[in-house]
Amino acid sequence: MNGQDNKPNQTPTGPRKPTLPGYKNNPLSWLLLGVAVFVLITWIMQRTNPQPVRYDEFLHYVEAGQVDTVTVKDYEIEGKFNEAGLTERQKENKDAKDTFVVYYNPQVHGTQLGEILEKYNVKQETKPPQTTLINIFSMLFPVVLLLVLFYFLFARNIRSGPGGMLMSFGRSKHRLHGKDKTKVTFDDVAGIDEAKEEVAEIIEFLRNPKKFQRLGGRIPRGVLLIGPPGCGKTLLAKAIAGEADVPFLSISGSDFVEMFVGVGASRVRDLFKQAKDNSPCIIFLDEIDAIGRRRGMGNVSGGHDEREQTLNAILVEMDGFDTNDQVIVIAATNRSDILDPALTRPGRFDRQVVVPLPDLKGRVEILGVHAKKIKMGPDTDLERLGRGTPMFSGADLAAIINESALLATMEEKEYVEMNDLEEARDKVRWGKAKKSRLVDKQEKEITAYHEAGHTLVQSLLKDADPLHKVSIIPRGPMGGATFSLPEKDRNIFTKKYCMALLKVCFGGRIAEEIFCGDISSGAESDIKQSTQISRQMVLTWGMSETLGPINYGPDIFVNDMYAMPGEKEYSENTAEEIDKEVKRLTGLAYNQARELIEANRDNVEKIAKALLKYETLDAADVKVILDGGVIDKPTVTELLAAEQKKKESQNGQAESKRQETK
Repeated sequence: MNGQDNKPNQTPTGPRKPTLPGYKNNPLSWLLLGVAVFVLITWIMQRTNPQPVRYDEFLHYVEAGQVDTVTVKDYEIEGKFNEAGLTERQKENKDAKDTFVVYYNPQVHGTQLGEILEKYNVKQETKPPQTTLINIFSMLFPVVLLLVLFYFLFARNIRSGPGGMLMSFGRSKHRLHGKDKTKVTFDDVAGIDEAKEEVAEIIEFLRNPKKFQRLGGRIPRGVLLIGPPGCGKTLLAKAIAGEADVPFLSISGSDFVEMFVGVGASRVRDLFKQAKDNSPCIIFLDEIDAIGRRRGMGNVSGGHDEREQTLNAILVEMDGFDTNDQVIVIAATNRSDILDPALTRPGRFDRQVVVPLPDLKGRVEILGVHAKKIKMGPDTDLERLGRGTPMFSGADLAAIINESALLATMEEKEYVEMNDLEEARDKVRWGKAKKSRLVDKQEKEITAYHEAGHTLVQSLLKDADPLHKVSIIPRGPMGGATFSLPEKDRNIFTKKYCMALLKVCFGGRIAEEIFCGDISSGAESDIKQSTQISRQMVLTWGMSETLGPINYGPDIFVNDMYAMPGEKEYSENTAEEIDKEVKRLTGLAYNQARELIEANRDNVEKIAKALLKYETLDAADVKVILDGGVIDKPTVTELLAAEQKKKESQNGQAESKRQETK
């Protein structure tokens, strides 16, 4: 039904009440409208009210013969100037009025007013005080305004819960997705088949709870989704709700805690109350590590902070409902190591589902799901693209497909081609290529030899990943890059593979030193990567013959307590041995890479010159060079010239057609 409501059309009968657009359900708008009306009435009254004058001034006007008539009331005198008086007033003020008012008290000013008016022939009449409608409105309007304000701020919101709007800080900020809005199913989730199998029983429980009650089994109260960012934890939770066809309440961990004390615990209680009212349903707590950290961590004062109160409320609520409530709590985090043990014990989040980075098969499936939405060309190979995207998350793969569609659109193509996909992959991982950036000739030559060194070592080492392509076009913070194309996903790293990575890292620095006679800062990332790999080999993986298979890596928690930064569980002598072993491994890889480049100086020279000429070489081009062949393809300059010529030809044809039409 395309997501539309299947209710019959209903046509209301009878006269329709007129309403002001935009003011139907907004009390603040009505309040602002009332204030505007009050200001307008006040301004009108100021424009129409007579000009106030003092009593002594009034007597001066009377003696000067400038007053025409007066009306005497109990405590004020309203009068009107004659033409002479009005003319005199307008000399002083152009906006002067012809009427005036005098605040008069007989006990203060005396009782000879009537005699004075008769003496100077001023017409007078005495009227009792009258209360006009405007005066009544001006007196009552502020009171009515305060009553309306009190109603909207207090009385009207008492019905919405304890405390009303002023206490809405304690209300949960969850977003409720009804059955009709949760359209995500398992067909939209790819690459995490094992995780989908683990949550299948939860879907079956939400669909048919009596099936589990027959044998007395208890469904898990909470499911904790663990995995790196972008792997599909939120998408999987939505798919569970979509498959089970139940409401979906989602909230982030950071939405619980604010500046007001006790707000987080109040919101937790309100969230679970709303969930029980909408059962069967799913509560999804995203980034639960924001409130689920181990209690006692980072709390210097020793008291309970707001985050701990919120966590305690969650622990109590998850123990407070049973399986008959049909409420499943799903939480997601990428920092499961810092969660409180009470949160992950059986009875609370007793089911932990790992959502890992997708493997090759999973990446191809994810690319296929997103590729259905765009037009793909006949030369696109999603399996090849999946091989070239190791350690990419599902969000990264979705971004690749989207970026490729944007690139093809900007180039006015009919469909997405394979080179668009590869350019999008490089853009997502390393940044946009800076083809228009002017590079100094010397810098460009240093970059060419640097990347040629990487390329040669990676091509000749059998333990390294196969070469994909090499480029000296600046991309992101890098002046150039050498890309590999892994044949498979690696779940374990052998010592030979790690040593090959170290040699590839040092290939660029060695080539600079040999062919350019100097070294540059371009090897900064290579040195950083090689240091991380070698320290990992020594500290964590036990690949050092001197130190042996002992873990010297930093522990976040020691005896269930948070370790202070800088703490280590080995002596200073061991730390010195670690530094020596790291230096020995990097030195060994450096020397072996240097010997390899020294033995193939001619090939490095050829690769560097080809890079200066073509700027980008793929694996087939490098193989031709290493085999002693010559590359036969147009240079960058020739490609740009051909493209310019093609555009000029198209513009000329369009101009000729325009002339023929005229």
